[in-house]
Amino acid sequence: MFINRLVPMPFLKASGKTTINTLLDRMSQKNGLRHTIYLSNGDKYTGEWLNDMKHGKGTEVYKKTGAIYDGDWKHGKRNGFGTFSVEQLASKDLKKIYSGEWKDNKKDGYGTYFYSDSVYYEGEWSKDKRSGWGRMYYENGDIYEGEWKQDNHHGQGILWLANGNRYEGSWKDGKKHGPGKFFFLNKGQLHDGVWAEDVAKYGTLTDSGRSEASDPTTYPIPKVYLEDVHSVLMEAQSCLKARE
Repeated sequence: MFINRLVPMPFLKASGKTTINTLLDRMSQKNGLRHTIYLSNGDKYTGEWLNDMKHGKGTEVYKKTGAIYDGDWKHGKRNGFGTFSVEQLASKDLKKIYSGEWKDNKKDGYGTYFYSDSVYYEGEWSKDKRSGWGRMYYENGDIYEGEWKQDNHHGQGILWLANGNRYEGSWKDGKKHGPGKFFFLNKGQLHDGVWAEDVAKYGTLTDSGRSEASDPTTYPIPKVYLEDVHSVLMEAQSCLKARE
């Protein structure tokens, strides 16, 4: 006697095969450390990738300018610490232009920028502009150290002139502005007062270090007798601010 039994059949599953297009897409995606990749614009990049973007440590050579960036990347942009250099046409040597911190392809944070061998800035940056605290060495030998805003002396700072004289005080938009002191070391004199757009408006001029001066005045400055010199200067400064 034969007994018919129902044998359960397995469910049919969709094929797990990967299409050619999917494989090619996966192969083209760049992740991790790769050898040199030549980009469509002629630039070449050697370093780390994440989801088809330069991410991590890497070096990019820019074909159009011959410049080289070596440092940190994040999501396809210069982010972190890195050095930007250019190739010298005659010697083919690399000349360092900027070394420091970056954010979104711009100088941002602390770094040093070389305008030439003798002219350079070391200090803080914000969105490719000198902003914050920094020191600038100029071609003529002058040195400025202090606060910056949008590539200008702005806030409190000291300017050492090549001849030894110096200004200590307030700045605005690259000019002496507000209370400050100008030391004429070559003459042995001190001007303590208020400036407006690089022009001394009010203040007192007194002898200071006259005996050590290289080119002192013929006669010392006579003393000015006021009950309260400081109050006079503060009043003058208030008048100046009221006009702005």
